[in-house]
Amino acid sequence: MWALRLGAAIAAGCRGEATLLGIVDAPGTGPALLDALKPGQALLENKGVPTELISRSGDATAEILHQTERVPYDLVVVGAARKAARGLFWMSSKTYKIVKEIQPPVLIVSGNCGLPKRMLVCSGGKHYINNGLELVGQIAQVLQATVTLLHVMPQPPELYARLPNIRETPTTLLNSPSRLGLNLRQAKAILEALGVPVEVRLRQGSVLAEILAEIQEGGYELAVTGSARSRSLRTYVLGDVSREIVNRAHCAVLVVRSRGR
Repeated sequence: MWALRLGAAIAAGCRGEATLLGIVDAPGTGPALLDALKPGQALLENKGVPTELISRSGDATAEILHQTERVPYDLVVVGAARKAARGLFWMSSKTYKIVKEIQPPVLIVSGNCGLPKRMLVCSGGKHYINNGLELVGQIAQVLQATVTLLHVMPQPPELYARLPNIRETPTTLLNSPSRLGLNLRQAKAILEALGVPVEVRLRQGSVLAEILAEIQEGGYELAVTGSARSRSLRTYVLGDVSREIVNRAHCAVLVVRSRGR
């Protein structure tokens, strides 16, 4: 229900259309499934969102992949339940397969989630995530949310441990001619052009640990990360920061598509 409410708020604010897709394993239960989806349709249409109901039987990932290939959706919203608190897959493996295999960005909502007012964009300092920033900005605009751009700086090597500790600040980095500074300035400009308040934050240390610490300490309701599309779970099995953010972040997670190098 929380995934539906968040999706409805975004669709209504963007004056978009919605599809409610229900999938069951056993054939012949389509009418009952459509009845179960009708309250969701009513919620969306009460917000002025034209909504189509579709019921399918079969493999959930395959049916969602087929539907997103047939219709060019701008966003797919998935409600997911946590099934573990350790290991590679804290949620159903279907959730990860959906994230990796379909083309549109995926918004994963787990547990109780209100409308986000603080959004964290996990930036690797590259430009690959920039094609998803306009979507992030539109969602922030609709929800009247602020956005924090986070970049995690690596720890200096042991060799330099005794040298004076010179810390980069967001201001000096944004004003620097470096590629990292340029990319962060561009990302900030994309969001500010949509009227979204933006803050740039830097942390130092392990990328995953610092991202999770920032999410917890900053009280963010939505985290944004990038992930390239893949037709297998190979990236997740080998280890993937996006997977771990989906696993461990106790907030909604938006996975936008990164461009290839």
